[in-house]
Amino acid sequence: MSLTPGTRLGIYEILAPLGAGGMGEVYRARDPKLGREIAVKVLPAEISGDAGRRQRFEQEARSASALNHPGIITIYDIDSDGGVTYIAMELVEGRTLRDLVAEGPLPTRKILEIGAQAADGLAKAHAAGIVHRDLKPENLMISKDGFVKILDFGLAKLTETPSRGESVLPTAVAPPTEPGTVMGTAGYMSPEQAGGQPLDFRSDQFTLGAILYEMATGERAFRRKTGAETLVAIIREDPAPIGQASPKTPAPLRWIIERCLAKDPDERYASTRDLARELKTVQDHLSEASVSGEMAAAIPRPRRSRSVVLIALAAAAIAAAIAGAFLVGKGSGKGPAPRYTRLTFRAGQVLTARFAPDGQTILYDAAWEKNPLEVFSSRFDSPDARPLGLGAALFSVSSAGEMAVATAPKRSPRGAAGTLARVSAAGTAPREILQDVTSADWSADGKTLAVVRDANRIEYPLGTLLFETKGYITDPRVSPRGDSVAFIEHPILGDTAGFVAIVDRSGRRKPLTPTFPDLAGLAWAPGGGEIWFTAARVGFARVLMGVTPEGRQREITRAPGDITLQDVSRDGRVLIDHEDSRAGIVGRIAGESQERELSWLDYSFLRDLSTDSSTLLFDEQGEGGGPGGGVYLRKIDGSAAIRLGDGAGQALSPDGKWALTMTLSPSRLHLQPTGPGSLKDLTQPGLTYQYNGRFLPDGKRIVFRANEAGHGPRYFVQDLEGGKPRPITPEGIEGAMVVTRDGRFVSGLGADRRHVLYPIDGGPPQPFPGLEAGDIPIQWSPDGKILYVRQGALPARVYRIDTSSNKRELWRELMPSDPAGVVAIRAIRVTADGVSCFYGYTRHLSNLYLLEGVR
Repeated sequence: MSLTPGTRLGIYEILAPLGAGGMGEVYRARDPKLGREIAVKVLPAEISGDAGRRQRFEQEARSASALNHPGIITIYDIDSDGGVTYIAMELVEGRTLRDLVAEGPLPTRKILEIGAQAADGLAKAHAAGIVHRDLKPENLMISKDGFVKILDFGLAKLTETPSRGESVLPTAVAPPTEPGTVMGTAGYMSPEQAGGQPLDFRSDQFTLGAILYEMATGERAFRRKTGAETLVAIIREDPAPIGQASPKTPAPLRWIIERCLAKDPDERYASTRDLARELKTVQDHLSEASVSGEMAAAIPRPRRSRSVVLIALAAAAIAAAIAGAFLVGKGSGKGPAPRYTRLTFRAGQVLTARFAPDGQTILYDAAWEKNPLEVFSSRFDSPDARPLGLGAALFSVSSAGEMAVATAPKRSPRGAAGTLARVSAAGTAPREILQDVTSADWSADGKTLAVVRDANRIEYPLGTLLFETKGYITDPRVSPRGDSVAFIEHPILGDTAGFVAIVDRSGRRKPLTPTFPDLAGLAWAPGGGEIWFTAARVGFARVLMGVTPEGRQREITRAPGDITLQDVSRDGRVLIDHEDSRAGIVGRIAGESQERELSWLDYSFLRDLSTDSSTLLFDEQGEGGGPGGGVYLRKIDGSAAIRLGDGAGQALSPDGKWALTMTLSPSRLHLQPTGPGSLKDLTQPGLTYQYNGRFLPDGKRIVFRANEAGHGPRYFVQDLEGGKPRPITPEGIEGAMVVTRDGRFVSGLGADRRHVLYPIDGGPPQPFPGLEAGDIPIQWSPDGKILYVRQGALPARVYRIDTSSNKRELWRELMPSDPAGVVAIRAIRVTADGVSCFYGYTRHLSNLYLLEGVR
């Protein structure tokens, strides 16, 4: 029915219509008793005879009136007049969220402001055991002063209150919805709601995630031509990645939205109060310094799953909601658990493993115990492995049984590099064909190789450049049809964060996933319809995931600890490398005969040693450090570490009062006080910060490595009291950054791969005297008379060079007392007295497993 102005319902005088929806019509009205204007909602006459609809309408009033919260509409009265049931409620002057999003994507500040308030109101309802079930932009009213009000609890359903096992509103419990009944608005349902399955408060979280997605991108998360197709998309598909649809959306907000949109309710928030708190935390920090990388550690990256709870859709259930719809979904029951069979049993590290063409043999390279890297052949029915005597690193195995290997390999934490050679698995001598190769893969026909050269260029076939990055590339895999190469792109040199991308034969490159904090291992699934990879959303705990060439992403399976995908056979069996990895810090203090372990959590990276040699600056980049890492100080006496803040450490100021730190996502540079004080943001727009930053000796300026969009990395100098950074080197600078004791020069590798000293205040570059090929400068002694350099990988040999005569002498050989699985010696810092030093190491202990039963 439509009411005309002047009509009375009870004591209320109708003034004008405000709107209408599936659960009623809303009017502006006057309350004569209190002399105020209110909103009156009435049940449409054409459905007034539907007992179920009337009951849900009345339940809306009871549900909402029981909630005393500024974000939920206030109910004044419920009554009937002349057969018309109505609710008198608070009148909110403003606009619906639908009106706002119709104008396009909203600013980040507005998204967080609205989202935090809406989540807080939902948390209040959920704590009372009430699920909204029909949240959508039309049901979120934004008042003129910016307050959010949740409308229309007409589909609210009381659930058991977790803390008490019964509703706090026993008189308001409605008859349960029949199984298979689909209620709500199609584009904003949760997967469990779309399938007519039981649901709880986490359903509202999914819906709020869809609304946040729409606010950020201007597009609905799930929108298809028909309602039936929309429901299928909600249950089976992921929306386009926010990073692609709205690249400016800050990472912490993206992670919150992705977690809300997890298909599995268990992967969403354990309580909506936690969701509201995280949105408010991001909002608060946005007000301080835009949405900064510091927030990356405050918000847990989501763990998403499509396959765990894809809900079975019965055709009859959908037909009850959408006439004539016929949907076929995946079964709701879980299949047999994946089966893991261990294949290797020795202490050490496996780098690369591949199925041989017969499907029963594996070829892999490993460094067991104290032995050098070697290629082995093994069968699934035996734990024994036969060394091939190549002394090489394995890259790939062709369909004809030919291996691509690296001779004279140089190991790194994630693989090895060297001269590409071809060799038969039967044992012929390798034939070298190309230098400076870091990884390679055969095409399906075994005739063509795709390679990564100098860590940053993909060639396919050899000599044809497809793609080059400013960061570095790992895990190239040629598609089954040979028309493209999938790979992992790492934007920051030396950092394992990265994303999956694909490049076709014409050189068109397309990112397929967001950036993960740790990503390693990639292969094409059988048939080529999906790319499988292992990635971590927090720390280094990688899980097996899949992504289609169109960018649809899912989680396949996970296991305790870290796993790395090695290969996938034609019949879907998987080779998995299960790792026990950590990074640590050790050092010998003067007067002690044994090195002292000074690691803190699981991945401790040494960054600097204080001028008085009493304190270490380091960061934690594993699970213990959190999603964005954590920066710490620790005394060398082994006392407890002190967390300074989020991110990664760079250097300590000469007076020890400040730590130079950075974050990766987004890329920002900061000064963290080591004592009382406030964080100082040094970030300059347009720069992507790389590892390597140092204070100049006067403590008033810093030098750091960064790159501008479309340019290679170079060094900049920046005054800490203000002013823009100034470039001091050409592009493409690499190598260890060491500042001379007088603060006039900084070291770097020039274009000819020779060490150069670049003047900080202007002038031509100068040769770095006293250095030989393979030297890596560490630091000068306090008086500038001694330069410490390192040579070799394992063990690391440290030399002292007399700067007046260039005479060198071996000072230390560094290797932890237990060398098994140690793949790298990292930062080295010598004490001021020249007696002791501290250094970092990385240890990877791993074994191969055969994984069966995943799809």
